[in-house]
Amino acid sequence: MAEEILKIRSISELHLALGFPKPTHPLISVINAAELNIDKEMVGIRVAMGLYYIGLKSSECGMQYGRNQYDFQEGVMVFTAPDQVVSPTEEIAENQVEGWMLFFHPDLIRTSSLGQIIDHFTFFSYEAHEALHLSDQEKKTLGDIVHLIKGEYEQRIDSHSQRVIVSSLELLLNYCSRFYERQFNTRTNQNKYIVTRFQHILNQYFQAGKLAENGLPSIGYFASEIHLSPNYLSDLLKKETGRSAKDHINDFLVEKAKDLLLNTNRSVSEIAYDLGFNYPHYFSRLFRARTGMTPVVFRSKN
Repeated sequence: MAEEILKIRSISELHLALGFPKPTHPLISVINAAELNIDKEMVGIRVAMGLYYIGLKSSECGMQYGRNQYDFQEGVMVFTAPDQVVSPTEEIAENQVEGWMLFFHPDLIRTSSLGQIIDHFTFFSYEAHEALHLSDQEKKTLGDIVHLIKGEYEQRIDSHSQRVIVSSLELLLNYCSRFYERQFNTRTNQNKYIVTRFQHILNQYFQAGKLAENGLPSIGYFASEIHLSPNYLSDLLKKETGRSAKDHINDFLVEKAKDLLLNTNRSVSEIAYDLGFNYPHYFSRLFRARTGMTPVVFRSKN
């Protein structure tokens, strides 16, 4: 049973799988978490949905997102994007869980301005242990918007409904971005440790000769070493230091290049290969962009 994957591609299929009535709107649905009923036959089933999911649950319940298991505590939100895999880890009876679950199909926003920027909301790709923790006021703010969305598609389906629903959905996501930024800011000590770990791992990678052997490390490599999702690590670095992971890596490479140019007789091409570049002209381009001069000119002037 644990190996079975249930594919859900529409709001209608979701309601059918959960034993709910047919949805009022074909592309979006808000479900009261208290109505959720997960029996023992559903526990362990892996579910791949072609839907976006935003959920707030305020009582304990177990869910697995990808490889990570998470027990929801009060005021915790999780987001998933289409085709991510989730799995219930325990039975849930009606009225056991409080909160709400909002699902929407990509077609709802495909031609809207939100559809153009949905990838900017990187928390849809965070791991479960990187969930958003909310204050009571924050929960109320988001709950009011969700209530507005639900009321719009249940009571006022007209020529304005689609625009109102999508704009409200964008407002909801913008508030979530704000609250995540607050969460990053309140965890500054932990975040500084992660920035230090990132720098340490990068230096170890260089010292072990992995740049020359394996090429430039990806953000995924660092995220795996630190046990975070790539998007969460990228956002954390950006908020904590004002620079992206790529900026950190490039700055490190340029500083190492300067040392090699001034303290060795290795050619520019050899240094480029030592630093993980397959093509020396890519290295020279980066060095010039960061220093205002080519590696050859830098070496001659110093």
